[in-house]
Amino acid sequence: MEYKNFILERHGNIRIVTINRPPANAWNLDAMEEFEKIIVESENEKQTRVVIITGAGEKSFSAGFDITDAENAPKTSPKGRDLWKRIDRFPKPVIAAINGFALGGGLELALACHFRIMVDDPKVRLGLTELNLGIIPGWGGTQRLPRLIGRARALDMILFSRTVNAKESLEIGLVNRLSPRERLMEEALDLAGKLVERPPLAVGWVLKAMAAGIYDGIDEGLRVEAEGSAFVRRTKDRIEGFNAFLEKREPRFRGE
Repeated sequence: MEYKNFILERHGNIRIVTINRPPANAWNLDAMEEFEKIIVESENEKQTRVVIITGAGEKSFSAGFDITDAENAPKTSPKGRDLWKRIDRFPKPVIAAINGFALGGGLELALACHFRIMVDDPKVRLGLTELNLGIIPGWGGTQRLPRLIGRARALDMILFSRTVNAKESLEIGLVNRLSPRERLMEEALDLAGKLVERPPLAVGWVLKAMAAGIYDGIDEGLRVEAEGSAFVRRTKDRIEGFNAFLEKREPRFRGE
């Protein structure tokens, strides 16, 4: 299926979703509706085990909400909040390959991903700058940023609309790693490839249990963990993992 606002690529079990709305890869209602379809497809495709999200070009991962589509804000904002939450709770690993500026809703999308690799470029900045416009982060930033970097740092960034460069982003735990621009997608694909080799059913249950603990509390998280533990014990992947260990070879997990 062709999409107007995205470029889709596949590398085996890895799906790359590139936001393609120059010049800033900002989000309007049309892009949100297309992204929702992509999320549903990626979740339902057994072939897809890992998703990489990045931005087209070198300037911007995403600048967040497209203010030229302000008339649709009453629809776009709730959809952004719901879709970013869906990414945060996605049953497959999602990697943000941050190729340029990630501001406002763009950074909020990256925060919802499970891993973040950022281009090592001192000119690129990350930030939740909504207060400069008299509004607040509305797609999960007030919750996910402090979860990653702590309340005090998050308040400093949000209340003063302070942006951080690549080096500081790594130091405060906002991103997992930095990459030279020419190797950003290579390193994202390398990480995705290593995740693909992990048992997909077990990976999905780990993500589900963690999300349950964050959203519904530790008791619910522990309940989902116990459910997942019982489930994976009955899988062919569990048998393969045990056999591979005893036979001193690498396991070949099939998601069964």
